Amino acid sequence: MIGIKKILFTDKNEIQKCFKIRKTVFVEEQNCDPKDEYEFEEESIHYLLIKKNIPIATARYRKTKNGIKMERFAVLKAERGKGYGLKILQQMILDLSCLKAIKYLHAQEQVVEFYEKVGFKKIGEKFDEVGIMHYKMILE
Repeated sequence: MIGIKKILFTDKNEIQKCFKIRKTVFVEEQNCDPKDEYEFEEESIHYLLIKKNIPIATARYRKTKNGIKMERFAVLKAERGKGYGLKILQQMILDLSCLKAIKYLHAQEQVVEFYEKVGFKKIGEKFDEVGIMHYKMILE
């Protein structure tokens, strides 16, 4: 059984599950500095995908001066390629569909095609963010 929970920062138990996935993926696997990884948490709406009571994927969005930024998409390595990232992304897009604001994200270079398949378009040139090459992408 797969479920997706929408989580606020104030739900400390659930938010820690999101943070654990992000620590594994971004801090440990991709060597991101934890000080860069954990910011804007309180103002973000977090998502947690659970399979058989085990947290395996997470993401979040937040309002910025440029629109709604969708970010911190992370799936545990053993669960990648099974469509869980897509499930969270689709749920987030559905939840945000009533908002008129621009929806955008910063996609790591290797996952640009993943986001293009659901309607995101690259805007501008490739750029470095925390030592990883990204493209800004806007949902059309």
